[in-house]
Amino acid sequence: MITMKKQSFYFSLMACLAIVFCSCNSSTTKFQLFSPDGELALSVEKDSVGLYVYSLTDKDEELISASRIGFGGMLQDAIPGADWQVTASASSHNGVWKPLWGKRAEVKDRYNELILSFQAPKGKVGVDQIQVVFRAYEDGVALRYIVPESAKQREDLCEEYTQYNFAGDYTAWFYNGELHNLGPDRLSEVEGERQPVMTIQVNEHQFMALHEADLRTGEPLVLSSLKGETSFKVASKPARLEPGYLSAWRVILHGHTPGEMVDSHLIELLNPEPAGDFSWVKPGIAVWDWRINGAITNDGFTYTMTYPSWVRMVDFAAEQGFKYLVLDANWYGPEFDSKSDPLSGGKVNDVKRILAYGKEKGIGIWLYLNDVGGRQFPIEETLKQYGEWGAAGVKYGFMNGTPEEKNARTQLITRLCAENKLLIDFHDGPVHPYGQMRTWPNAVTREYCQAQLDAHRVFEPKTFVTSVFVNMLAGPLDMNNGMFDLRQGPTTRVDENKPVPSTVVSEAARTLITFSGVTILPDIPEMYHKYPELLSFLSAQQMPWKKSRTLMGEIGAHIVMMRETDKDYLIAAATNEESRTLSIPLSFLPEGIYTVQLMLDGDNAHYLTNRESYQVETREVKSGDTLSVKLAPGGGACLRIRKASAH
Repeated sequence: MITMKKQSFYFSLMACLAIVFCSCNSSTTKFQLFSPDGELALSVEKDSVGLYVYSLTDKDEELISASRIGFGGMLQDAIPGADWQVTASASSHNGVWKPLWGKRAEVKDRYNELILSFQAPKGKVGVDQIQVVFRAYEDGVALRYIVPESAKQREDLCEEYTQYNFAGDYTAWFYNGELHNLGPDRLSEVEGERQPVMTIQVNEHQFMALHEADLRTGEPLVLSSLKGETSFKVASKPARLEPGYLSAWRVILHGHTPGEMVDSHLIELLNPEPAGDFSWVKPGIAVWDWRINGAITNDGFTYTMTYPSWVRMVDFAAEQGFKYLVLDANWYGPEFDSKSDPLSGGKVNDVKRILAYGKEKGIGIWLYLNDVGGRQFPIEETLKQYGEWGAAGVKYGFMNGTPEEKNARTQLITRLCAENKLLIDFHDGPVHPYGQMRTWPNAVTREYCQAQLDAHRVFEPKTFVTSVFVNMLAGPLDMNNGMFDLRQGPTTRVDENKPVPSTVVSEAARTLITFSGVTILPDIPEMYHKYPELLSFLSAQQMPWKKSRTLMGEIGAHIVMMRETDKDYLIAAATNEESRTLSIPLSFLPEGIYTVQLMLDGDNAHYLTNRESYQVETREVKSGDTLSVKLAPGGGACLRIRKASAH
């Protein structure tokens, strides 16, 4: 048996042994860094012209061939250059991260690290020192640049040279704002700039994704490529290299299935731990007043974004064990009017009333804030007042500015919300997530995707089963899944009449599959009550999750997700426009006999013609069993397995 102390020494020794060092002044200088399990190998060496390159292999299968690292520009030589001196140091880490909320209660934090420190010859232009830090985890690798405080700066105009020279003409998908993702594209067909996440399928057993982590300053990551090539490079704005500079981590996720990347915590682990007390942060399900505005019920009640409707929504949330009600735009006046005061305008008195009522019922109230009001009025005072009112969170919309400015403002608002014990959800073209939820657990979600039923745009089944393998790799998403009124008639928002191409079972399944610290449901209580078993499945989603696992999936085709609560194992499956039968393994179950409730599409269900048809059955199962479920075109499946102690 290896004790923790001996284990730590063992990993440190293995990390050091993973560094192969040949003479610094030789063109054969080479360093190697292995993942803790020894499968991923990252090599760093000089190329034929003496510049530093890295490559990546998995069990000797080349994934990324020699790719440049460092910086350069028209006015200076490469940093680091061929004649720079280099020293290496190696270490390892073997710990556990216990997030307040996330995909699981405990996360293995285990990596090997290599730091290459470069010193320029006297007289060179640019900074004279730079460090490149490499880390190898079992589910990917990352690198970042550091300019030591002791460095001397002679020129600050630089561009980043970091490249990704893929070893083949693989298939890729890319984030595409509030539209369906780009792809699948062959790498050689891509031309110009693309935004991350970039998800790559090498073959049936090799997958990668490019993103970044811990972006403190500068422009968020942009990637570029020339048509006909299989190489991408960092195209973000030139960095200002100066003493104390710290780049974002350039991250390459890796998995033998796409689901392994969905389950990864690598992006979060590359961010600093939180400072301060965040025990007040509680993940959960929210109801929402935006989509219900104008819905008319059978008893003649018309939902509006006003106090009487808010009361009904709070009562429903309390009844179901949900945690929040989100108030959306225009509660303090027209959201784009510079005179709309977010502290005293519009329905502010009614908002204070629903805050008090929500407190009585144990339901937190979120307040919408547009960037217009957020800038016209002091943001510090506004958020401080919301905290004093007892609001639970802020939904921040339509932030203006360049990507770099938006990133800085996102960080400011996240910090101010934390200081006032407010959760935060950024909407409308937000800066991409890069693991902030570790440092700032109040950053529970953002609309980094095409949200369902947003912008009067139809959300197709293929969009969902692509986004979960692309956008969701960056972090928690606010996708607004879970619409049970699939016809969009008089029972939904007054200015939205587009049908929902989905099945009611798939809608329930998507709420579980989509990772988010707050799952925002879009429909009225009456529509959820029409489908009691599916409503019970929603209510069973009591976060934080103890464990999560993607049981199977194919990018753009289907996904099956398992999430464990204190009482249940919940499984959800969703497909694209094609019907399919899936064999779901139950190997995650401990020993014993369990009862599973299956909520499945009806025999003739279809996302265009027979959306509401579903069936429910109950079976006994045990660990090692396999459940066969049929998903309708555009459909899904929901399974609830009660733990023995929960009966």
